[in-house]
Amino acid sequence: MNIEPSDQSIYYPQSGVIPYRIVNDEIEILLITTNNRKHWTIPKGLIDDGFSSAEAAVQEAYEEAGIKGELCEASVGRYQYHKWGGTCDVEVFLLAVTQLLDHWPEDYFRERVWKHLDEARAMVKHKGLRDILSQIAPIIYDAQRPSQ
Repeated sequence: MNIEPSDQSIYYPQSGVIPYRIVNDEIEILLITTNNRKHWTIPKGLIDDGFSSAEAAVQEAYEEAGIKGELCEASVGRYQYHKWGGTCDVEVFLLAVTQLLDHWPEDYFRERVWKHLDEARAMVKHKGLRDILSQIAPIIYDAQRPSQ
């Protein structure tokens, strides 16, 4: 049987958030399970028509993780992965979590867990996301400093 490789020229723009909080001066990241519960990831998804990347990321945070917070509107990076026979290109934002909901649209099939930054980095599947997680600590700590 001859199986053709998937068409990687199909492009899916996505956006997502790295949800974080600071506990005892340590950064913690909220991870969620993928749809099939096999891997840990961040809330992310397709950018719907009429939504900016940032708006879509906030919506995914609510739907997939049941969180609300303060979004840093500057993207902290992007990464790619293969899915649906194409390439998903994810623009990533930071979200300082201010509210953790008890119930949310996808709570029946997603788990969520807070992990220290280094542990979260080791748990996620995609190398591009691990690379972004390796670079965000200074950005988060700078955002916590009071303005002069």
